[in-house]
Amino acid sequence: MLRRHVLYPIELWAHTRKISQKLKKDKFFATLSVMVRSKISIPKEVAQIVARLGSAGHQAYPVGGCVRDLLLARVSTDEGGRGEKPKDWDVTTSAKPEEIMALFPDSFYENRFLTVTVKTGSDDPALAEIEITTFRAEGKYTDKRHPDEVRFAETLEEDLSRRDFTVNAMALNITIHDTRNTTHEIIDLFGGQEDLKKKLIHAVGNPEERFDEDALRMMRAVRLAAELGFALEDETARAIQTHAGKMAFIAKERIRDEFIKIVESPRAGEGVRLLQRLGLFAHVIPELEQGIGVENRPRVFSVYEHNLKAFEYGVKAGYATDVRIAALLHDVGKPATKGPEKNGEWTFYGHDVVGGRMAAQILTRLHFPRETVEKVAKLIRWHLFKYDPDEGITDSSVRRLIRRVGAAHMADLVRVRICDRMGMGVPKALPYRLRHFQFRVEKILREEEEPKPKILKVRGEDVMEVLGIPPSPTIGRVLEVLLQEVIDDPALNMREYLRSRIAQLGKLSDEELARIAEQSESKIELAEDERISSIKAKYYVK
Repeated sequence: MLRRHVLYPIELWAHTRKISQKLKKDKFFATLSVMVRSKISIPKEVAQIVARLGSAGHQAYPVGGCVRDLLLARVSTDEGGRGEKPKDWDVTTSAKPEEIMALFPDSFYENRFLTVTVKTGSDDPALAEIEITTFRAEGKYTDKRHPDEVRFAETLEEDLSRRDFTVNAMALNITIHDTRNTTHEIIDLFGGQEDLKKKLIHAVGNPEERFDEDALRMMRAVRLAAELGFALEDETARAIQTHAGKMAFIAKERIRDEFIKIVESPRAGEGVRLLQRLGLFAHVIPELEQGIGVENRPRVFSVYEHNLKAFEYGVKAGYATDVRIAALLHDVGKPATKGPEKNGEWTFYGHDVVGGRMAAQILTRLHFPRETVEKVAKLIRWHLFKYDPDEGITDSSVRRLIRRVGAAHMADLVRVRICDRMGMGVPKALPYRLRHFQFRVEKILREEEEPKPKILKVRGEDVMEVLGIPPSPTIGRVLEVLLQEVIDDPALNMREYLRSRIAQLGKLSDEELARIAEQSESKIELAEDERISSIKAKYYVK
């Protein structure tokens, strides 16, 4: 295991140098460029790995997404933003897997892609494990998913040329002199820095070849665009449209994972729209496309656009992934249930029921966990719940809804309803009715918090036994007094003490005991009224 170190910035001050060379294979001009007086923070764990490999005579470079994120963070910081640290770190090296494992005993090698995972002992999840991969080249992709063979590459240039997008095909050449004196070079053979500046997702070399190698890269391009706020380079976008059908070769689990990343991205709505425009949606959720051009009720947006706007509100509000998916699919059943007009509006009777079933089928097809499938299906099935405080809705009807949806999911049901409302272009997310519904649900769910005699360590039988009396109103009065005393001081809720207290109360006259019991009951009712008032105040209802 590497020695444990805290993360601190190594100041990397680079000298100015630019070397151009011809990369004949793809007829690209490759540039080894050095950022001028750039300051980049490299974790000591990464620097140690590079240093140890270098001292053993191997080339080693941080590569891929971590370099991209470092450069984006530097630009963000220069422009006044905070920037973001890389979420993980990858190193590419000329060392073979067995040589890597010899240098790092606390490592493991569990795949056929020449990647060794090194445990660093860091408390930072992004640095706890660092993947080191031997320079590699890949053969044909017969199944459009995995290379037929993976072989060792001779050079870094060959390794970078097989990568997906230019912004992911950069490496960092670090020369460590000591802990405070380090130089670095950004190795950029395919114009990744220029594409970062232009905010473009651009395939390395021939985009058709890259997508023919692994068709999932087309969906990854959309995901990166949604995550980074970038656009697709024209040739890259055209190649995706041409080869979208090859997504049929991709395992549903891989499609699901990329889709989740798009859903969780800050510009998820743009990502979903891009999936549709590029023809990729047919291999993710083709059912959503059925809503394109279908007039909704009210006729403000099409069913498709309404679903998208509801989803975008969920993203903007920061709702959980499963709630965002429920919002995206909440009206997926409308095209199948569109009926005749009524009062100038289309009808969609039962679309909540049909939509819940369709959502379950969609998510099952994409191999989502059963818990997610069931929850999203329930949220869609019941998102049209009816509630009006002026129509005498009973607690029992609210309890039935809670049982159907699940107490743990009631807050998310309201969130889906909010997305539905905002997807129709209304100005107010939480009207009075919906706030009152939230109050009613919380009031019912917290009824178990109401103090009841059953919390006492004694029962009516104890009162009869201690006082030697048959069933009578006295028993209830004694328990009422004991309950109030335990509410005031929970430490008194001990069986021996309460039985002695029963004996004391038994010595009071019936009139005195009734008076004390009534006072205790009034205090409990007052506390309950205050509890309900606090819930009402929370939701601004009367």
